[in-house]
Amino acid sequence: MPRRKIGFWYRLAAVIAKPPLVVLIKRDWRGMEHIPAQGGFITVVNHNSHVDPFAYAHFQYNTGRVPRFLAKSGLFKKGFVGAFMRGTGQIPVYRETTDALSAFRAAIDAVNRGECVAFYPEGTITRDPDQWPMTGKTGAARVALQTKCPVIPVAQWGANELLPPYAKKPDLLPRKTSRVLAGPPVDLERFYDKEMTPELLKEATEVIMAAITRQLEELRGEKAPATPYDPRKERIEQRRRSQAQNGRQAETGHEEKSK
Repeated sequence: MPRRKIGFWYRLAAVIAKPPLVVLIKRDWRGMEHIPAQGGFITVVNHNSHVDPFAYAHFQYNTGRVPRFLAKSGLFKKGFVGAFMRGTGQIPVYRETTDALSAFRAAIDAVNRGECVAFYPEGTITRDPDQWPMTGKTGAARVALQTKCPVIPVAQWGANELLPPYAKKPDLLPRKTSRVLAGPPVDLERFYDKEMTPELLKEATEVIMAAITRQLEELRGEKAPATPYDPRKERIEQRRRSQAQNGRQAETGHEEKSK
């Protein structure tokens, strides 16, 4: 696969990050043939560890098509990290501000320039008890439908064994294996040239998440749950249980006072 211009900052990051990655984790990488050699595209990746962006970026770097991540705007402000984020063309996300949509515009512009933009559609590390992909947010679908670019589903497993979800200390021994599997482009043609309603974006996102999950099923050699974990529904259910428990406690307290 021909290598596109990577640039100083990405090469510097590789010099710094690749040696410890090579030492800490073995590699089982498959599906690089699905990464487009030319033109803009997006990748959609599952998220199960604080270190999996490094493992995925290593895979993507070795394809010759370096990714542009969407990242918190605060990382771009000061010091070496800020210089790196700006120098490598990462895309700042300004959450809950009037600039919130600028990330999507920047992602669309990057794709139209022929870049690879990487999305973590779940928006955070999975909270599924068995670390399957959760329901996704609609940003990746929005960019995909706006640009009609290829959407490459990428599943990864192994970084979560090095540093489990929300853990603070890594489990270094025995040496873990980073398994990454890229699949063929997700077929979203039936959604093209239609009004991007919330319902349409939700349906397109479900198709994208199903493609990621199929890749992860192949990596893990097991089937995912039929219904993805939905953190929003879980929060609603937790509030309902908490309210019910508080109601029972209040009722018990009232009965004791009446005695």
